[in-house]
Amino acid sequence: MSVSLEAAQLRSGKGSGDENFPVASWLVAPPHRRPILAFYEFVRIADDIADHPSLSEDDKLAHLDRLEASLLGRDDLNAAGVTLRKVLQERKLSPQHAQDLLTAFRQDVTKHRYSDWDDLIDYCSFSAMPVGRFVLDVHGQNRSTWPASDNVCAVLQIINHLQDCQQDYRNLDRVYVPLDALAAAGSSVEALDQPRASPQLLACLHGLAERTSIMLEDGSALPAQINDWRLSLEISAIVTLARHFLQLLQNRDPLSERVRLGKYGVAAVGALGVVKGLFGRLARAPGSISRLTADERRRRTD
Repeated sequence: MSVSLEAAQLRSGKGSGDENFPVASWLVAPPHRRPILAFYEFVRIADDIADHPSLSEDDKLAHLDRLEASLLGRDDLNAAGVTLRKVLQERKLSPQHAQDLLTAFRQDVTKHRYSDWDDLIDYCSFSAMPVGRFVLDVHGQNRSTWPASDNVCAVLQIINHLQDCQQDYRNLDRVYVPLDALAAAGSSVEALDQPRASPQLLACLHGLAERTSIMLEDGSALPAQINDWRLSLEISAIVTLARHFLQLLQNRDPLSERVRLGKYGVAAVGALGVVKGLFGRLARAPGSISRLTADERRRRTD
């Protein structure tokens, strides 16, 4: 396949409505939806390039480089890069978050195994955390919200890895389950190819889901830190969905049992999270919401 193709032609067809978690849902204020959706489209294309079934490693890396070139204004060959570049310029935002994600997608192309939990979290620092940071920047949130956001975003990424562990191995020879966790449980990479998880593999996956649940609790204060009430409610829905998925992953076998929700299930559990978030905001004392300082506002507009 030629690298002269516009990157959007390599799209898998997956859209924001196919994700585990809401992307710029109706809860997000309309002025903020356009930059978030432009960012999502750019990232979705890059992800589809990294996962493309017939492109060589060199071609994937070349397409990602070309996508970055349009993002940075070196050319106008990729519409998604041009669109995001213009949105970032309008909002006076840096392209760094998008570039960090491109780093993760390049890593997907060249690295297929993760040695331990720290190795996996380092990957999440490029593949997941920049997404939350971008959304927070779009909403003008204080960077003190980043640590909690980083935890939540890493959790969402690891949930996807656990749900798709068999598919990633079979289709991409990619294993995000840390090798030391597999070894400690007496399992191996090859066990991911079986119709159902062995007791050893199941113990490993359930243990990782439990560890991820602890990480989610460390980030669960994020909705309370957000001054934009609409974004706060969306994040509350996301945290509630993450808890539900982690409960499934701690009790089921992702190789042979359903550990996902359909669209109606996502809507129902997400709505519960919105209600929880709404009650949480109503109960919160005034003055506890994080806002940008004057100095930070000046830095954003410089």
